[in-house]
Amino acid sequence: MRIKGTFLDEISHDIPHQNWGRDEWDRDFGYMKKAGIDTVILIRSGYRKWQTFPSEVLMKSEGTYRPPVDLVQMYLELAEKYGMSFYFGLYDSGKYWTEGKFSQEVDLNKRVIDEVWTKYGHMPAFKGWYVSQEISRKTGQIIDLYASLARHCKDVSEGLPVLISPYIDGIKNVSQYVNDTTKAKGISLQQHENDWREIFDGIKNAVDIVAFQDGHVDYDDLTGFLQLNKSLADEYGLECWTNSETFDRDMPIKFMPIKWEKLLLKLQMAERAGIHNAITFEFSHFMSPQSAYLQAGHLYNRYLEYLELIKSKNNGFSKTGFTV
Repeated sequence: MRIKGTFLDEISHDIPHQNWGRDEWDRDFGYMKKAGIDTVILIRSGYRKWQTFPSEVLMKSEGTYRPPVDLVQMYLELAEKYGMSFYFGLYDSGKYWTEGKFSQEVDLNKRVIDEVWTKYGHMPAFKGWYVSQEISRKTGQIIDLYASLARHCKDVSEGLPVLISPYIDGIKNVSQYVNDTTKAKGISLQQHENDWREIFDGIKNAVDIVAFQDGHVDYDDLTGFLQLNKSLADEYGLECWTNSETFDRDMPIKFMPIKWEKLLLKLQMAERAGIHNAITFEFSHFMSPQSAYLQAGHLYNRYLEYLELIKSKNNGFSKTGFTV
């Protein structure tokens, strides 16, 4: 199992901003390419008043701040340079849909989608969309939000694929603003199945790809959820990837690069569940050699060693003692 895609988080509302310019981003795309990444996904084009491109829609409607650099344009250019596909992440108001005002979130994002496609749709690397509102269960009118936004994305772009990356309401689903790393009880497999049967039934033929986040579930329980996610996605005609997080949820410091052994274990579990594509949140902060975290570069080195072992097929056994 290889990591083929990564989110790009430049809003960075709960992780430190790295203050990169074009030169740093250009180097990072090169590091991604060397690691076999061929897809980059803007995790959100804006969050509340911060945005990644100068959206006239958002500045007029939401009073968002005009950014000094058009990051969407830059990412599309770099993706083209390095032969990658770029997925555009929608705007997250941080208020309308969380307050139950789903129609306002949808109407605003439809205008953003139209604006973005007019502005960037001609660029060769623009290959898909990401609906950025993250959920774990069937809440409010989330099915209609996902389906209507996904259909609008596909309608304006002549059918480009749409991705979502929900999370699982496991025992590690705790606020990043508290020291606790777990809660008393997580969702059961049965309840997860019930919720996602209804969601998948409502978004089939609109959303194309689902990549569940893998970090909220205890390692002992993860295999069962991965298998269930794959089975349900197959049943409802969605492509199932895994979002194998490269940051660690097991310590009170929110958040640090993950231990390589843990990442390897999660990738192996996903592969055994029949999942063939992995993306991650996210390369630049938690896996890049030029990350603000020194450990991220070491994780990158371990991952490159792992890729070499896959290539060599050295009897399926690595020098570090981990099976491939």
